[in-house]
Amino acid sequence: MLVRLLYASRAVDTSSGAIESILHQSREHNPASGVTGVLCYGSGIFLQVLEGGRMTVSELFGHIQRDPRHKDVVLLSYEEIAERRFAGWTMGEVNMTRINTSILLKYAEKAELDPYSVSGKVSLALIEELMITACVVGRA
Repeated sequence: MLVRLLYASRAVDTSSGAIESILHQSREHNPASGVTGVLCYGSGIFLQVLEGGRMTVSELFGHIQRDPRHKDVVLLSYEEIAERRFAGWTMGEVNMTRINTSILLKYAEKAELDPYSVSGKVSLALIEELMITACVVGRA
């Protein structure tokens, strides 16, 4: 059974090296476990969608909750799915500092990534628009 999980967290270390380390680790481990998804980051905040088998995604989320690189981890959405929306990415990447701020304003009060102030449904719609507008990189 496939599931989609969406969460937000705050980065403990916001350096580019720390972000690259998370992406590298995801891209290295996700293919073998069948996990796909997208990671957005900006202003010290992560917004990530994970897709895959129920047990695998649940275990991965548990690991993220315990990961010292994350704090304030919040589950925004968890649902059973018939098919993946992010099947083409072992872990796609969106650098929020490089997108048109009008996309952010479409989904939030301010032109900044703040999944803590919107619903999980709105956050997922933002990620989907970023994917459609080619803001997601790192297809694998």
